[in-house]
Amino acid sequence: MRGMDAGPWTSLGSLGWFLGIWVLMMAAMMFPSVAPTIALYTRVTKDGSPLAPWLFAGGYLVTWAAAGLLAYLIGAVAAGFSGDALAWEHAGRGLAAATLVVAAAYELTPFKNVCLAKCRSPLGSLLGSWRGGPTGAMRMGARNGMWCVGCCWALMASLFALGVMSITWMALVAGIIAVEKTLPARRRFTYPVAALLLGLGLFLLFAPGALPGLTIPSGETMPMG
Repeated sequence: MRGMDAGPWTSLGSLGWFLGIWVLMMAAMMFPSVAPTIALYTRVTKDGSPLAPWLFAGGYLVTWAAAGLLAYLIGAVAAGFSGDALAWEHAGRGLAAATLVVAAAYELTPFKNVCLAKCRSPLGSLLGSWRGGPTGAMRMGARNGMWCVGCCWALMASLFALGVMSITWMALVAGIIAVEKTLPARRRFTYPVAALLLGLGLFLLFAPGALPGLTIPSGETMPMG
């Protein structure tokens, strides 16, 4: 993926290629933080089908695949109607910075807290929406994925704004997600994460060349700090 990183608003390629890469990315980025939920579901269904945890994880990925499809469609429509207006040297840099500022603001919203609480304490959600059988496992996984999308969509949008094919930024976003979902005293990290996203947005807007690890869309790669 290092060779595919073209910086902010990296071309998404064909739909099939993008969705394949997207699902693999979601598995790599999200499974470390959703693993406790899958383990909890496995314990609750210990007398059920051995395939149930896999179906639960599959339903979770289906939800993120749907989110990726929506992101692809938004990108395709924007590119089709705007032409070069959203290119990096035009409005692209400002749009990337605004995306990061929105992500910072979303960290402080009540809806973020509600979705994150469902992800951090999934037992009540699992028991309250219990469905048996293979179809039920998929539906419950998809439902958990919806809470996860509600929690993390802004962070994923920030990844597009920094370079969706960048291993560096992918690792940063995955680390933030893991911290928020798994470590105790999550509220302690809310303001630092918001400040980090805001700072990245300001760097993108005013001094993108000073941001370590950022690939400028012209092709020039900034050295790692």
